[in-house]
Amino acid sequence: MYVCVCHAVSDKTIRKLAYEQGVRDIRGIKKLTPLGLSCGKCVPMAKAILQDANANPLYKEAG
Repeated sequence: MYVCVCHAVSDKTIRKLAYEQGVRDIRGIKKLTPLGLSCGKCVPMAKAILQDANANPLYKEAG
């Protein structure tokens, strides 16, 4: 699903950045994607997805 509709950033993209590149916070996502640059309504959902990724044991192994 798209988290940031304005810039077509999906939940899969956020999880992939977390798992494969070790992105741990919203700043890291914003550096690598245009998430939140327009309306900003996507930021809370993106934070929740990152929290979920942080809680996942696979995430800890990747980072």
